[in-house]
Amino acid sequence: MEGVGPRPKSFPYANWGPAAAVLGVILALGAGILLSIPGVILGHRSGGDLTTFGNVWVQAATAIGFLLVPMAIASWRGATSLGEVLARLGLRSFRPSELKWVAVAIVAYLAFSAFYAQLIVEPHQKDIAEGFGPVPVQVLLIVIAAPISEEVCFRGMLFGGLREKLPMLAAALISALIFGGLHATTGVTAVPPLIFFGFLLALLYERTGSILPGILLHMMNNALALALLTK
Repeated sequence: MEGVGPRPKSFPYANWGPAAAVLGVILALGAGILLSIPGVILGHRSGGDLTTFGNVWVQAATAIGFLLVPMAIASWRGATSLGEVLARLGLRSFRPSELKWVAVAIVAYLAFSAFYAQLIVEPHQKDIAEGFGPVPVQVLLIVIAAPISEEVCFRGMLFGGLREKLPMLAAALISALIFGGLHATTGVTAVPPLIFFGFLLALLYERTGSILPGILLHMMNNALALALLTK
């Protein structure tokens, strides 16, 4: 399967380091908030909730922030083309045989989720899908835009930058803690499974040399979650 850039010779591909990677997440969140302001103003209801227009705007703004800031950071220090920027963020080709690691990650995630639900607590997340209106819009934002933007930000930029200086497991764990922790607003009980999911996605990135398999897995997870919510 072909990605955006050529297969690399070494991993990681980042050249911005851990500090810039963590700062990038903060800036990406900030950019999403700033871009959300017009939607919040225009889509504000008298009761304090947002209209469908407002919810869609805010979700799209968050995804844009998660894309533009990593691209800006990846363009730092000599990137001369869009292709090079994307390649630094892990948008690269991978061998079809490496899809087996997606299957391994699925099994590991399902096993952890079952263990967590049975022995600790059933995870619950806030249903944000209804706020986006028609199902096609829900699919666009939740199944397509969110996985792509989050993988670019949390695996391509954050894990990639951390991995420059840290061992694989440490970088994967830190990036996963940040990824899972930022989802606490939609449901605290779902944070541990999401941390584990983020950890697997980081390992999948390193093992395959591309964030594309992680995007695929992330899309599958979000599609399943959306399907269960819309039953």
